[in-house]
Amino acid sequence: MADSLMGRCGFYCGPCGCRTEMGCPGCQATDGKLFWGECEVATCCIAKGYEHCGQCEELPCAVLVEYAHHPEHGDNGKRILNLRAWNEVGYDAWRREQNAEP
Repeated sequence: MADSLMGRCGFYCGPCGCRTEMGCPGCQATDGKLFWGECEVATCCIAKGYEHCGQCEELPCAVLVEYAHHPEHGDNGKRILNLRAWNEVGYDAWRREQNAEP
């Protein structure tokens, strides 16, 4: 089940400094209208009725790949791996694993 730390694009907002610095409540809470503007990835995901892009049969689509590899804000595809893991083990189990890491 989605929570405010689950980005529709596969980004996990837990360690993101923008949560406190910018008062960002997260992708799920803002319906993709984040402090920096409207997110194309989230808008697509919402239009298709998904909680996250991992539920889409097009994973990874060209828009998500470009987003994940953005020179300034990308994460070299880690978010795509997150999406696949969310499908495999479920978001809640994945999050418990993340919170267990030192």
